[in-house]
Amino acid sequence: MSTPDVKFAVAANIFCRMMHFKEAGDVEHGHAHHFDHITLLATGALRVKANGLEQEFQAPHVIQVAARVKHELTALQPNTIAYCIHALREKANPQEVLDPNAVPVGQDALAVAHPLLM
Repeated sequence: MSTPDVKFAVAANIFCRMMHFKEAGDVEHGHAHHFDHITLLATGALRVKANGLEQEFQAPHVIQVAARVKHELTALQPNTIAYCIHALREKANPQEVLDPNAVPVGQDALAVAHPLLM
């Protein structure tokens, strides 16, 4: 069991984090966000644990994840690909927008975007 390969992109105030689960059983460990977001399951299948419950999803599917809900993603098939997608909100308060652990070393996602000020 390992974690998925992760790549990300930021454009037009949209953050997109691609997770490639190469093997069944690969896990994106439990985490929560300060904002609602969607996870677009493009290929394969995922088990999502949230609020003590589990649910399985088969691609193609859009999964809604509410703010502050700890969730964990486990691939049920090899080559499962999912994308976490959300709007960038406020440059002055990046922890409300983007978990720093989601950004590869040396990258400043907010510097290349034009965040919306609320």
